[in-house]
This record gives sequence, C-alpha cells and structure tokens, in this order.
Amino acid sequence: MARIKLTAGRIRDFECPTGTAQAFLWDTEAPGLAVRATPGSKARGFIFQSRLNGKALRITIGDVRAWNLDDARAEARRLQTLIDQGIDPRQEKTDKQAAIDARKAAAEAEQKELQRQAVTVADAWPAYVAARSHKWGDSSRRDHEKAIQPGGERITRGRKKGQGEFSLPGMVHSLLREPLKDLTSERLAAWMQENNARGATEAAKNFRLLRAFLNWCAERPEYSGIVRPDACRTSEVKDHVRAVKAKGDSLQREQLPLWFEHVRALRNPVHAAYLQTALLTGARREELTGMRWDDVDFQWKTVTIKDKVEGERTIPLTPYVAALLASLPHRNEWVFSSPSAESGRLQEPLKPHKNAMEAAGLPPFTLHDLRRSFGTLAEWVECPVGVVAQIQGHKPSALAEKHYRRRPIDLLRVWHVKIEAWILKEAGIEPPSEEQAPGLRVVV
Repeated sequence: MARIKLTAGRIRDFECPTGTAQAFLWDTEAPGLAVRATPGSKARGFIFQSRLNGKALRITIGDVRAWNLDDARAEARRLQTLIDQGIDPRQEKTDKQAAIDARKAAAEAEQKELQRQAVTVADAWPAYVAARSHKWGDSSRRDHEKAIQPGGERITRGRKKGQGEFSLPGMVHSLLREPLKDLTSERLAAWMQENNARGATEAAKNFRLLRAFLNWCAERPEYSGIVRPDACRTSEVKDHVRAVKAKGDSLQREQLPLWFEHVRALRNPVHAAYLQTALLTGARREELTGMRWDDVDFQWKTVTIKDKVEGERTIPLTPYVAALLASLPHRNEWVFSSPSAESGRLQEPLKPHKNAMEAAGLPPFTLHDLRRSFGTLAEWVECPVGVVAQIQGHKPSALAEKHYRRRPIDLLRVWHVKIEAWILKEAGIEPPSEEQAPGLRVVV
C-alpha cells in the first residue's frame, strides 16, 4: 500500500478512480490510518486498518468533515495501542456504547420515576373513574363527580342558609394537587378534620370514596409503590371518620292521609305522580326517574325497572299506579318527563317532596324513606318478606330465597295489589275504577 503524508488539500482533492469500488489514501504519520472514497460520492471518511491475532480488522473512524486530521491520527494511534494490548477495538467500542446506553437508560428510568413520584390525585382520578364507573350506579357516579367539583357555581335553588350564593368545592377537591405519595395518615387525618367541620356524614362518604380510589391505585403498576392505602387504616385517620347510623325513618300508618293529601296537591302532576309511585312500588330514586314509556305495559300490567343489582326486574303495575301513569303527559320517551330539564326527564324530585312535607307538618322524609316505608307498610297485610324484597329489587338474604324461589309476576301482583289497596284505604283514597285502570280488579 502506497503511503503519503495526509494533508487537508490532499484529502479534499482525493477521489475514487472510475471503475473501482473504493479507493484508499494511506497516511505515513499514523500507521493504519487512511481516507476512503467511493465512486459517485464526494463523501470521504477516515478509517483504521490493522491486524489482531493474525486477522485483519477495519474500523470506521468518521467523516472527514466531522474529524480533523490531527484528531483522526490520534484516534488511529489509540486504536493501535489497544491492539498492541490484545484488546479488540470493536469490542471496546461495543462496550463503550453499552455503557452509554446503560447510563442513558438509567437517566431515563430516573426521570420516569421522578415523573411517577409527581403523579397527583388529579392525574389518577380520571383513570380510576374510567376504569371503575361501569360498575357504579348513577348515584355513585354523581358522588364521584361532586367530590372533585371546584365549587364557586352560583346556587339558584335549594340554597342552604349560611352557604352564601356559591357552591362549595367537593371534599376531595382540596387533595387534587397533592402527589399520591404525600397522602400520608397525617395528611388524611387533617383532611378529615377539615371535612368534618362541613358535615360528618358527607365527610365519611368522601373518605370511603378516597379509600377505594387509593386501593385501586395500589393495584395498578403505574401507581403501585407511591400510594399508601394503609394510611386509611391507621387509628389516626379512622378516629376522625364518624360512624354514620343507618336511617330508620318511614311513614307511619296514621301519617298516610296527610302525606297523600299534600303530595296530591302539588301543582306539578309529574311530581305528584312520581312521589306516589315511589311510595307504592318501593323503587329506588333513579329507577323511576329513568323509566321510559317502553318499560310500561298497560295491557299486561307490568313495569320493567332498570335494577342496579340484577340489571332489570319486572314488577306488577298496580291499579292506582297504572292510573297515575296513564294520566301523565307523553312529552318524550320518559314517563316522568320535564320540559325544562336538558335531559328531558325529572331531575330533582326531592324539593317538591320537601315542600309537601313542610305544608303537611310532617318530618322531612327523604326519597329513600319512601322506599323504606313501602317495606314497612307491607307488613300490615302480612306480606311475605321475600315478596317485598323481589318487588323492591333487594338481594335475596336466605338460601331458599336465593336459589329456589322466583315468584311469577301473577303471585307478586296478588300481594302488591293488596299492599296498594291497604295503603290507599288508610289514606282515605278510593281505589281506581275499571275505567281508570282497566284489566285489573283490586283484591283486598
């Protein structure tokens, strides 16, 4: 191989002769260093060539535009030194690149862990809701939405004394900016104290929402190790979660005349029909507000209800309820419709009920109290507990109820009509005639 002393000018003027695949210009100053050129390309590169263990090896140093001549000679001498030591420069290069890659991977992992450590409640809450909300009912979905609301919205109705004109933030909202790793037992205890000042019952409910959220996060690989679900289980926190006693309010037999009188006197017939239907069927609030006309069969006297336990259940359409529903306007698909609501259906039946209770001088019964009242009043006609549970959509509690008894609609109707007739009698209301509820006769 002919050698010359490489210079910048010689490198610049060096070209690959026509008809050859590549050409080399070897340096006399640094053994093994050459400039390589290929036909049809002005790009030239420094290469190093030598022998290791009797075998030739060639290594590309770099483009002549990126390497100056002195640096290329220094690199060629360094590579030859490695060979003299019995080290393969190619393996050295591989090892060096592996070390670079390892440092890069470690830096990326560290950065990723820092980002993971910075994940806040606001980051993880939407993922939690998206993953779990298909298992929730409408009420639970509203609770989770309300928990993180920022507040500050103008209150246009139902404003409580002392609240001012704007809504308060949801109880979980104050934690949204908190990193998950910072939700310690001390922080949660302070959070519960703040919320208890606003209402112990609501605070306890939001504590349960947050506890379920943290348990879910602990099971997710993207959040595991940074959440502390056990923080909810310490006595420091649990001491601030006040026990909520189950409510036991229900309409008494002697209160029925007053209740019906003032509910039936409501100016909005949809409100009046809804509340009476709620008492006479024992259905849940959302089950009735979500009832469509397609769910009501006036011919065979049945109502199909979307059930949060079983998916749906079919109950009898009793005479008085049939008459109530038949008298309602058919504005849209909803039985209990509302022309002012964006959804087209009744949204807030509690306020008219509260107004009726105040006018009647009765305790402020909730809508769930009406559901409870149905089960309590049914005992006056000695109705089997399993019948009431099936009508109301409760889970069977006994082995026989769970596995062996599925009462047909006709049997449910016998008892349901008896319950309705007894309640109407105690309220001083005449049962509907055949014209008002055709196809069924009231059986007492």
